[in-house]
Amino acid sequence: MPRTTLITNIASLVTNDPAQGDGGPLGLMTDAAVVVEGETVAWVGPAAKAPSADETYDAAGRAAIPGFVDSHSHLVFAGDRTQEFNARMSGRAYEAGGIRTTVAATRAATDAELEANLTHYLEEALRQGTTTFETKSGYGLNTQDESRALRIAARHTDEVTFLGAHIVSPDYAEDPAAYVDLVTGEMLDACAPHARWIDVFCEKGAFDGDQARAILTAGKAKGLHPRIHANQLSYGPGVQLAVELDAASADHCTHLTDADVDALAQGNTVATLLPGAEFSTRAEWPDARRLLDAGATVALSTDCNPGSSFTSSVPFCIALAVRDMGMTPDEAVWSATAGGAAALRRDDVGRVTVGARADLALLNAPSHVHLAYRPGVPLVGEVWRRGARVA
Repeated sequence: MPRTTLITNIASLVTNDPAQGDGGPLGLMTDAAVVVEGETVAWVGPAAKAPSADETYDAAGRAAIPGFVDSHSHLVFAGDRTQEFNARMSGRAYEAGGIRTTVAATRAATDAELEANLTHYLEEALRQGTTTFETKSGYGLNTQDESRALRIAARHTDEVTFLGAHIVSPDYAEDPAAYVDLVTGEMLDACAPHARWIDVFCEKGAFDGDQARAILTAGKAKGLHPRIHANQLSYGPGVQLAVELDAASADHCTHLTDADVDALAQGNTVATLLPGAEFSTRAEWPDARRLLDAGATVALSTDCNPGSSFTSSVPFCIALAVRDMGMTPDEAVWSATAGGAAALRRDDVGRVTVGARADLALLNAPSHVHLAYRPGVPLVGEVWRRGARVA
């Protein structure tokens, strides 16, 4: 039988189970305990009523939350774009075409270099409480480099996304239609075995609505489920297309019409907001309050990438969402945990409930609210993933 561990003396515990604790969306419990059996949660409740276990771990009066679920990142890349960032902070506007710089560096890198870079940022994210993450290809833009990016990513997560349609490859700058044919044909055939998801950047300067539809539909035919970069830089068809195709997530969602908001509220597609991108590009903030008040499901994620959001810190994104996007601290923490799980269509992560994966972050604070209250402070003291203390 798997060994059991009792984590006790938890000052406040976010379970994300409304049936627990205070009955709110966070299922907040005070003076709580958790029993872990192997890799899963076996019991949750008041510390005074906790059953015995093989081992006991004292949380020392700290807060505990589910491990963060980062449902949008771009971690298979080489190089950085320091010069581009410096120029942008000096007044130049952000444009999607900067991706080409990373494409050149990624193509030139070895497999070992790409994997070392990936694991570096995963370890960085883990120390900040991220226990589940999605990551994409998108910096190869040819069959060989897209498929190797996915093979590398798949060694580290099940949540792998084929993003050959990040931008039109520089090799096809004069013939975008031929590139769409490549993405939906030979490239898709090579990449589909290594991915769960397919994504497309539906935006001016990248792919229009018709091209995005063709790419996502081809991916669905190969067994990949859609997600989409939608309405980041301008109004467009991305959100409506995401809902129509039952995409798990429409990501960015900055420029929305009332019809877009209604579609997200009435459909199954999660609106994933990525405040690190707005912070790093000085762009307009997404209106999380508008989405939440309409009844849409909202996730928060880092969008960690070398061009427009070079942060692996979900706590930083929580602070931005509370300060600049109209979210309450409770809403932001839910969106970075259970919301991220919804964006990956998972119910085994993003919550501390019986049967869920035993992923927790212990905060050097008495409450989850401190994640927004004390921005920039490294509050994640310990991380448990699959029932083991890993950071």
